[in-house]
Amino acid sequence: MLAVDTGVVEEWLSEFKTLPEASISSYATSLKDKTALISSLYKVIQEPQSELLEPVCHQLFEFYRSGEEQLLRFTLQFLPELMWCYLAVSASRDLQSSGCIEALLLGVYNLEIVDKEGHSKVLSFTIPSLSKPSVYHEPSSIGSMALTEGALSQHGLSRVVYSGPHPQREMLTAQNRFEVLTFLLLCYNAALSYMPPMSLQSLCQICSRICVCGYPRQQVRKYKGVNSRIPVSSEFMVQMLTGIYYAFYNGEWDLARKAMDDVLYRAQLELYPEPLLVANAIKASLPQGAMKSSKEGARCIQVEITPTSSRISRNAVTSMSIRGHRWKRHEQPESGNDATELGNFIIPEISVTSVAGERTGNGEKSRALAENDVQHLQGVQETATDPRADSKGMPEIRRQKSVRKMMEDGINSSGRVQF
Repeated sequence: MLAVDTGVVEEWLSEFKTLPEASISSYATSLKDKTALISSLYKVIQEPQSELLEPVCHQLFEFYRSGEEQLLRFTLQFLPELMWCYLAVSASRDLQSSGCIEALLLGVYNLEIVDKEGHSKVLSFTIPSLSKPSVYHEPSSIGSMALTEGALSQHGLSRVVYSGPHPQREMLTAQNRFEVLTFLLLCYNAALSYMPPMSLQSLCQICSRICVCGYPRQQVRKYKGVNSRIPVSSEFMVQMLTGIYYAFYNGEWDLARKAMDDVLYRAQLELYPEPLLVANAIKASLPQGAMKSSKEGARCIQVEITPTSSRISRNAVTSMSIRGHRWKRHEQPESGNDATELGNFIIPEISVTSVAGERTGNGEKSRALAENDVQHLQGVQETATDPRADSKGMPEIRRQKSVRKMMEDGINSSGRVQF
């Protein structure tokens, strides 16, 4: 550690002790812009044998319990690096050099599990229903969902998952270590949108190191310092993936991609179903090309949002409208429809008895078979126009021959007229 970094950290330690109460808010706002100080603090945390490590941990804990939101977030940004240092020291069984880091982690944990009145917190998480649209999915993109009795009974019901109450811890042991670290990483993920790029880089790097240390992939990654395997829990790996997923779309594509591959590699070795499911889902949803770095602001994931206005038109065809249309059609008189349709087709008046002169050989038979049909057609022809008005001046015999030909063509073997 350079003397310049030591001087910056020592100045920061003495500055806060002499700060008046009225200036704490403005001081907390200016801390996020001190990149030299943040970089020096990372170097102090990465050296467990540093003399500045204990006062730095004490100062960070004072920031966290001060109640100032900006100071609390300033401490949270170092949480991934503090976890890695504690796990690395625990793997090497040198617990004496990690006492101050363990005290800081326990202090943050015990402050987060209780509210302002000192009562235990119970966190609740609502799982969205797949039948209703959200910022993550559209029901239409999932496909057809069978409307079974069980599905209808669950429609509209929201499932709530509770976490807590969590017991207070006085020390970290092999049994409760990842229970505490998982809850701390959950608190870190709750403030991901406020974390600077350096903190996201640290998160991706420590996720890779935790997952590959002691395995053959460590030689590929060229990680040095810790060669023994670090045990992890399934819940802790899921929380790691949550932070990695955020880093993908906020300027850390390369580091996040490497970290996700290492987490998936470790999940396959451990046969953990939850990390495997989350990691594969993240991998399948990633775009084909790398996202460009954006240090100015957070990137957004483009999704289709269901509009507030109804998509169903007022004139949409529904089962009720079809039923009403069918009833209306049945209520109309049938005779009116027939008269309208026959009005367009002129049926000539048939008269074979009023013609004097020649008669065909089978004229008597045709006249006898068609008398009833002719009378029926003349009864229907109430609204038809009189064709005699159009045929004035024409010889009677020509009209008789055309009518007779039409009748002979329309009579079938049963003696009925076909149209």
